[in-house]
Amino acid sequence: MVKEATGKLDQCSAIVGTTDLTVLSGDDSLTLPMMSVGAEGVVSVVGNVVPTPMIDLVAAASAGDFAKARELHHRLFALCSKMLGLATNPIPVKTAMQLVGRDSGDLRLPMTPLEPAELEQLRETLFAFGIQDAAAIS
Repeated sequence: MVKEATGKLDQCSAIVGTTDLTVLSGDDSLTLPMMSVGAEGVVSVVGNVVPTPMIDLVAAASAGDFAKARELHHRLFALCSKMLGLATNPIPVKTAMQLVGRDSGDLRLPMTPLEPAELEQLRETLFAFGIQDAAAIS
C-alpha cells in the first residue's frame, strides 16, 4: 500500500501502471483524479471534518459513478482549498474540528492558533459548506 502525496498525477499513474500496490491519495483534492487512473481511496485530512461527503466520493468513484463523484469532488475542493489555505496543516483542520464539536487535541508549538480574521474566515467557509452551527461556536 502506498500513500501518494507528491501532488503529481503522473506519479500515481506510474505506480498504478507498473506495480500491484494499492495506491491511496494523500491529497484530498486529488482523490478523484487519482482514482480515475486506478488509486483506490484516500488518506483524508478534510474527511476528519466532513467524513460523509469524502466517503461518498470514494464510494461513487469506486462504483464508476463519476458524475456523482465529480459533484462531490467540486464541493469538497472548495472546502479544501479555502480551509487548508488558511494556515499550515493541521492548524485549520484541528480548529475546524473544534468548531464542529470534535475534540482534536491542543495545538503544540510551533503551531499557533489562527488569527481572529482567519478564524472568522474558517467559520464562514464551514457555514458555506453547510455546517451551520460552526458560525455560532466561539
